[in-house]
Amino acid sequence: MSAPDRLVRSPDGTKIAVFESGAATVGTRPLVAVHGTTADHSTFRIVGPMLGRRRRLFAIDRRGRGASGDTLPYSIEREFEDVAAVAGSLAAEAGGPVDVVGHSYGGRCALGAALLTPSMRRIVCYEGAPAPTGRPYQRDDLAARLRALIEAGDPEAALDTFMREVVGLDDAGMGRFRADAVWPLRVVAAHTIARELEAERSPAASLEALGSVAVPVLQVLGTSSVATFQEATAALDARLAHGSITRIDGAAHAAHHTHPEAFVTAVEAFLD
Repeated sequence: MSAPDRLVRSPDGTKIAVFESGAATVGTRPLVAVHGTTADHSTFRIVGPMLGRRRRLFAIDRRGRGASGDTLPYSIEREFEDVAAVAGSLAAEAGGPVDVVGHSYGGRCALGAALLTPSMRRIVCYEGAPAPTGRPYQRDDLAARLRALIEAGDPEAALDTFMREVVGLDDAGMGRFRADAVWPLRVVAAHTIARELEAERSPAASLEALGSVAVPVLQVLGTSSVATFQEATAALDARLAHGSITRIDGAAHAAHHTHPEAFVTAVEAFLD
């Protein structure tokens, strides 16, 4: 594991690891990248160098994984504070607000952070909208089942169950994921899945709360993603004051891996 380029202290004292990359000059507006459930900053390993051609990219490890610390009790509100702290630190250094791109749960954290700080200019939220009322991303018993698998010493089964039931991966998709070099890292973080599934039900992470974000928000949606992601994206867009949606044909929940050029093109067009 590479060492982070900086550690930013969140309000509760947790140290959040930040990894800087990109060839852009110091005067360029920073772009903060926030990963989703099970992942860490390395989820941006494909699109990071592409975005970094024109920007200073700062990918974080969210609390509880990678090089970041963890402070209990956990809540999604603390994640909002983490992203806001990183954005505030970088904005103070850059002399102006930063942009943020978040994938899935990381997109939700970015939206929540925007309600806490003036240091964020624009947000790209890739399938990170809260689930619409009556259409949850998960079965009510999923978190409990995942905890049972973790306690039984089978984090691989917990990760497999989450990816199939929430993300929608089939046997072929799971085969590719298991063959990827990051699979062992994702297994190590599997114990964090259940707490995030529970935390996303918080009123602070609801459509009503995050729909009040005032900064411009681009939602990225894969046309092959499961129906709940599509419904959630539309429901959030209807609430945002300055929202827009771009669709990536043929992509599902991992366009930053499967359709990197289309993903980067969408991000850069919005941020520019």
